Amino acid sequence: MAKGYWASVYPTITDPEGLKVYTELAGQAVKAAGGRVLAGIGGRVAPREAGIAERVVLIEFDSFEQAVAAYESAAYRKALAELPDGFERDFRIIEGRD
Repeated sequence: MAKGYWASVYPTITDPEGLKVYTELAGQAVKAAGGRVLAGIGGRVAPREAGIAERVVLIEFDSFEQAVAAYESAAYRKALAELPDGFERDFRIIEGRD
């Protein structure tokens, strides 16, 4: 079975303090859903092409379906409600390859 991934890029973070509650709740939701943070959240980024150097996060789940279910969970919806107004990110759920 192919794994599932959350991949998100934050083009700019103008209010890092405003993300603290979201980050805490999202971390709890991901862990509860069996997700594992592979990269990001303070990790180094070597930007190329588009040059986005802000936070990049990669989270792995045992399956694509598990990744989708984690996003749709009540726990993650609670985290999403805490994102600051005007916040922007590029978020994708991706199916891995067997």
